[in-house]
Amino acid sequence: MKINIKATNIELTPAISNYVNRKISTIEKYFENKPELVAQVEVGKFTQHHKSGDIFRAEVHVVGAGIDLYAASSQSDLYAAIDLVKDEIIRNALHFKGKRESIARRGARMVKDMIRGFNIFKKRG
Repeated sequence: MKINIKATNIELTPAISNYVNRKISTIEKYFENKPELVAQVEVGKFTQHHKSGDIFRAEVHVVGAGIDLYAASSQSDLYAAIDLVKDEIIRNALHFKGKRESIARRGARMVKDMIRGFNIFKKRG
């Protein structure tokens, strides 16, 4: 998985870059060997004039191989926002994976019934 990092209204330091790479690279295991995936990560501040409240934002957009997942988080600490967005993108990935598996199982069940000779279109009543 390729990870692109963009910083908005802050300087992208090596510490921030390493932290984002370490956290976002953990989501690779949920995508089963899809090297063509690209994770676009944006970290930064909303505006320059905030003095308190949720001012840091982290966004992750994973695209490629029929996958399009997005997650965003706002916190008062940049590292906390990155942690929360990582958890949210993992939750989205698991939901996507479960949805894809259930569709495959339904299709496999229909094929299996047709092989057995059951008429899946028979009239009821």
